[in-house]
Amino acid sequence: MDTIPKIKTFGELKSEGYNYKSIKNELRENLIQKIKKKEAIFEGIWGYEDTVIPDIERAILSRHDINLLGLRGQAKTKIARMMVNLLDEYIPVIEGSEINDDPFHPISRHGRVLIEEKGDDTPISWLHRSERYSEKLATPDVSVADLIGDVDPIKAATLKLPYSDERVIHFGIIPRSHRCIFVINEIPDLQARIQVSLFNILQEGDIQIRGFKLRMPLDIQFVFTANPEDYTNRGSIVTPLKDRIGSQIITHYPKSTEISKRITQQEAKITENQKEVVSISEIACDLIEQIAVEARSSEFVDSKSGVSARLTITAYENLMSSAERRALLHDEKSVYIRISDFIGIVPAITGKVELVYEGEQEGPLLVAQNLIGKAIRTNFLKYFPDPDKARKQKENNPFKSISNWFGDGNSLDILQSDESDLYESKLNSVPGLSELVDKYFKGDKKEKIFLMEFALHGLAEYSLLGKQLISGGTQFKDLISGMFTMPESDMDEEFDN
Repeated sequence: MDTIPKIKTFGELKSEGYNYKSIKNELRENLIQKIKKKEAIFEGIWGYEDTVIPDIERAILSRHDINLLGLRGQAKTKIARMMVNLLDEYIPVIEGSEINDDPFHPISRHGRVLIEEKGDDTPISWLHRSERYSEKLATPDVSVADLIGDVDPIKAATLKLPYSDERVIHFGIIPRSHRCIFVINEIPDLQARIQVSLFNILQEGDIQIRGFKLRMPLDIQFVFTANPEDYTNRGSIVTPLKDRIGSQIITHYPKSTEISKRITQQEAKITENQKEVVSISEIACDLIEQIAVEARSSEFVDSKSGVSARLTITAYENLMSSAERRALLHDEKSVYIRISDFIGIVPAITGKVELVYEGEQEGPLLVAQNLIGKAIRTNFLKYFPDPDKARKQKENNPFKSISNWFGDGNSLDILQSDESDLYESKLNSVPGLSELVDKYFKGDKKEKIFLMEFALHGLAEYSLLGKQLISGGTQFKDLISGMFTMPESDMDEEFDN
């Protein structure tokens, strides 16, 4: 059905030949049709084509409730929300029903009474699939009343009904999600006694509210999400509940830089104006993704907590904004991303990594700078020779003229706010730097300038040059003289490297 059906009564619905389907059968049948037609089911979910998505499809075909288990930022909730696309566009419900009663199988008192009284004249309304998704974030304060429901004393008094009468019940979010997809995010954070209240709903289809047992065979596709960290640090999924969930599917981070870049650029919120003003190198995009890779293997970052894909997304946004701000300061109509712009992504990193040891306030800042440095060091070898090997070559060392110039006492200050011509002239003042890039890289002028600064940072990471942060930028100098002038904390770090 592509438009809202014109059927208004139960009798018209029957004469039209409508067939009732449970939500799990509905998902299953629509998935089968999409697979046969080779249609994309989870559009925009990258890196799961051979792992997570086939597992989800098998779970749907098996009509299972699903638990998506994985670290933060692995698209668990996004996948759950996209399952709505596998539902029929519209389904009929008894008009006025709080819990989306199907006219063929009413489960509430309201629905049953209406069918008995009006029969074929029972009014029908139509529910769009976009309204058939409910989501709840599990927090310690979630109660049984929130999820299942509670007795409403005001309703009981107004209607002059005893508490044992179904009509005095105020239904919670789960009964109201009848014939819908219902997602509970971070299920381990739900108190154990609240998890226990889900047992019968999942298995037997009845609910209990303040000792009043109500037979309601709810038709719900449950999707749970959980972080493995929660199993140890905060809570856990109680075993009987986990046993009732049909399929537990393990998610993961992207397995290649190309997939990571695709996700980052798809999800990053970049304005059209930013795209017009700021140009970015693929090398810079690779660096952003490498920062996340370095963070996931860093001894300073808690691996149990994980490093969300949101780190690279927000870092990309900050990098573009950093260059845009520079363009605004100098009234430039177009700018190219620089390595010095990466100082602007530090706030995106510090809020996304959880340190193993929480130290002084500067701790996350130093870790963020260290991760950027390691990403530069790793990617440096994709474009230039290995400095460790070059150091042993007296005659053919490609970095010799650069290191000699700094060794003669020269220094170079690169400021993030440098106007484009000044920035370029500073880099060209270093003998051998332009020739180094020309020798190993063929590209346009803007990317060449980017690589010239990249080369300086890379040589500093390999200890061929000294580097220290100054107000608004970075200073490059001879490594030995840098050791005698840099702050004590930086000196310790330099020796550690």
